[in-house]
Amino acid sequence: MLTADLARSRTRDREVRPLFIDISDEQYRSTAATLIDLFENHLGEPKGELETAIDDLTVDNTDYKIVQGLAKLLKDECEFEQQAAVEPQEIRQRLFERANGRYPIVRQPTLGEDTQKLEVYSAVADELGISLEECYRGMYADLDDNKLLVRFGDQTVADYDAAETTSTTKLTGNSKQAYDQTAQTVDWLLARYNLALAQAVLYDASNMRIRVWDHFGTVFSYMKLFGLMHRIYPIDGDGNRVSSTDLAAGYEAELDGPASLFRKSQKYGIRMANFLPALPQCERWEMRAEILDDDTASGSNRLILDHTDGLVSHYSMGQEFDSDIERTLARKWGRATTDWELTREDDVFDLGAEVMIPDFAIEHPDGRRAIIEIVGFWTPEYLESKLAKIRQVDADNFVLAVSERLDCADEDFEDTAERVLWFKSGIHVYDVVELAEAYASPVKTERD
Repeated sequence: MLTADLARSRTRDREVRPLFIDISDEQYRSTAATLIDLFENHLGEPKGELETAIDDLTVDNTDYKIVQGLAKLLKDECEFEQQAAVEPQEIRQRLFERANGRYPIVRQPTLGEDTQKLEVYSAVADELGISLEECYRGMYADLDDNKLLVRFGDQTVADYDAAETTSTTKLTGNSKQAYDQTAQTVDWLLARYNLALAQAVLYDASNMRIRVWDHFGTVFSYMKLFGLMHRIYPIDGDGNRVSSTDLAAGYEAELDGPASLFRKSQKYGIRMANFLPALPQCERWEMRAEILDDDTASGSNRLILDHTDGLVSHYSMGQEFDSDIERTLARKWGRATTDWELTREDDVFDLGAEVMIPDFAIEHPDGRRAIIEIVGFWTPEYLESKLAKIRQVDADNFVLAVSERLDCADEDFEDTAERVLWFKSGIHVYDVVELAEAYASPVKTERD
């Protein structure tokens, strides 16, 4: 994301508006292309030289802050690595010990300079079994400016092992969710820049309210990934709250920030900024956030965004199925002869501190509907968490398919035990249909 000094926004009538750029503008497209070429041409070169080239870059009619902002996003996709034949600390120690009493050794020697200096470097190089060049280049190879650009996006230098590093295209250090787009193109960079401008405003957010009308599973998965406290309410097509999830056309979520914790901390705002790219995954979405501002009488301003702002997400939509069991069931269902239809993740259970998104809904043409959660092969810790969620679900049409390989029994499911389908290696379609016939309930309407 952008650092605060590279953010660009305007505040009028207590509303903050990021200063988005026109992605189709040839001026910005040319600037983006120039920067991408610059990074590609500096693969294998020291970071300091890349930084100098960026600072020296002159782009006609493009704001310096925009150039630096675009460069910051490109640097986020880079990997810089110390490269030295011997640890720089070891080289320095030996050089200084041998040079002690003569003069400091701080510059690259040449034959035209003091021959004693050359002798010191050559002696240390021989001791370490490295070349003279490796000796003087390695002396300060651990300084940040001297680290080499070894990866830019998917491009790497020849001897760089990308498999041994943690790519910046991961959302968090332990996240399994990867960016959907990794190629550094002009469209990618300019779209990322506009999104980053909006994210930068959210660094000082105290709370956020979102409304989404599709891709609920994806949005709430990212909400959980970034550890956002939330309350969820079903809404109709106009955004008004309704009494039941059966009547929901979408969902509204209120995300609390540090103000609700009686302390001001930017850490939670940064989580909201990280969450923002999940919203443009939806075809229709709205977001409103309160932005803390001590310079205003009210103490805050508003940031309002929606799907009409043209923001583009670089986050992955995630896998269609979370497990082979789910994938196999869906495949079997497509070949089965039944009036019941299997649909993917269109229900959300609000469990207070978090939400639960069941795996499938099973619908009949006559309006009956059941919701099924598959409990497959999980670790004991995950199973305990899963069971705790299941026991909180209050829905008569909620059924379960549970693997017999798990260390659990009927009593672990309490009131839901009679609605459990136990399976060994796979789930049979007609067993699920039988369960749906027994527990499905009619879909409620506004009239109900």
